[in-house]
Amino acid sequence: MYDYLREYFDFKALLICLALVILGLVSVYSATFDVGAAAAFKKQIVWAAIGLLALFVTAFFPIKTLQRVAIPLYALNLLLLLVVLVIGERVSGSKSWFGLGGAGGTASFGGQPSEFAKVATVLALSAFLARSSVSLSNVKHLLTAFAIVGVPMLLILAQPDLGTSVVFFAMLLPVLYWAGSSNFVLAAIIAPIIAAAGALFGTVIFLFSLIVSGSLLYLARRNQFALAVAFGLTLAVGLSVQAVYERMPAYQQKRISTFMNPSSDQKGAGYNVYQSKVAIGSGGFFGKGYLQGTQTQLNFIPEQWTDFIFCVPGEEFGFVGASLVIGLFAGLLLHGINVAGLSKNKFASAAAIGITGIFGFHALVNIGMSMGLLPVIGIPLPFLSYGGSALVANMAMVGLLMNFYANRKEH
Repeated sequence: MYDYLREYFDFKALLICLALVILGLVSVYSATFDVGAAAAFKKQIVWAAIGLLALFVTAFFPIKTLQRVAIPLYALNLLLLLVVLVIGERVSGSKSWFGLGGAGGTASFGGQPSEFAKVATVLALSAFLARSSVSLSNVKHLLTAFAIVGVPMLLILAQPDLGTSVVFFAMLLPVLYWAGSSNFVLAAIIAPIIAAAGALFGTVIFLFSLIVSGSLLYLARRNQFALAVAFGLTLAVGLSVQAVYERMPAYQQKRISTFMNPSSDQKGAGYNVYQSKVAIGSGGFFGKGYLQGTQTQLNFIPEQWTDFIFCVPGEEFGFVGASLVIGLFAGLLLHGINVAGLSKNKFASAAAIGITGIFGFHALVNIGMSMGLLPVIGIPLPFLSYGGSALVANMAMVGLLMNFYANRKEH
């Protein structure tokens, strides 16, 4: 029995997941117990229990059956994303919430279909790419892969929820790479992002970003026509940034401008980031002690238990606590890549790398924005941030990694 468990049960993924969830509960309690939001901690415990159940369900669900139901599950999630646009509750400016028993937020139980749509989309994309008839060198198949990710992404943008929608794009790149997409296709996806980012920083940086993008496309080119089309698209995206920026909601414009000039509005849009940097920096090496963080306990960061939860271990446990969180995420990501490499089943391998990409993007962006290194786009820290839907979906994805590890030798 022991040999069987050692061979097929993924203790590493389970232990990392439980460690992060426990750190999350400890942090949520610290951030909420003295600011009139203790109900959030109690509900997070309930969601953690539900998430643990979801983890074991997905860990032992037959892979072949999972592959067969991936597309219907994806279609169901698209339906939910459509329905939430009609009857969903508006929370923090986004109509993305099915509320149960009252308004959303910490006052009631509810759910965000966009969190579960991440799981459904990565499974559907992997199931499609695993078909023997599918080849990414076929333009029709490549466009289908883009559509699988693009449809839920657009529906979530309509809520509007920019942060969550970007996660779908971040999921696509590693899966396409892992499935054998050409270097030119990957370069054609990355180049417009470089140009768009450069356009935010003025003409000189934009021109430099075009040179970098063009060089990347040239090195990976298939032919001159494809190169011209890809560069034309890159140029168009870069030139359209200003128009898109002007159509953004005012709060999103403020977040971007504050990121570019952090000291411009420390009492307004840049307030949370400024206080977050103060909290993390004041923690020192060993921290101020549990429940002793002044920034946390005096509620300098509003609703810190959501997107800025990283500040709690950073302030109360210092460099050691912050490093522990980052180390656990690094361990989970490396393990996810390892599972993808070990899996002989194409569906499982692609899904494992997609899940790893989701976790990696969330952790990178959330920690980056907490430290003022990246713009604030409303992305929670997996397992730590308050939120039932996200916690259950993330734990279910860990269960999938455990499933893929246990069945890694099956084709």
